[in-house]
Amino acid sequence: QVQLVESGGGLVQAGGSLRLACAASGSRFSINTMGWYRQAPGKQRDLVATITSDSRTTYADSVKGRFTISRDNAKNTVYLQMNSLKPEDTAVYYCKADLFVGPFYWGQGTQVTVSS
Repeated sequence: QVQLVESGGGLVQAGGSLRLACAASGSRFSINTMGWYRQAPGKQRDLVATITSDSRTTYADSVKGRFTISRDNAKNTVYLQMNSLKPEDTAVYYCKADLFVGPFYWGQGTQVTVSS
């Protein structure tokens, strides 16, 4: 069982920045990929960014150049630096962890609200 605890969400004006963090604990097995997904009201949950254990990254086109995902393997923590935020970035942001062996896990989500 893996516990994911997210932090760093909040309310920010358009053009501002926020940094999300997700700390993982409890797994006997190493975590492979960690990532951030988001879900706006009435919409499906979409990928924002992922990072593998060897730091290969992927980004949704809508956040490329504005968001940066990073990871501290020693702390089992993944970060999402979000710059130049737009109102359309408003959503609940979820952390996900995929183990090398076993299932994947979701965090409880953190709200990000960008006002215009």
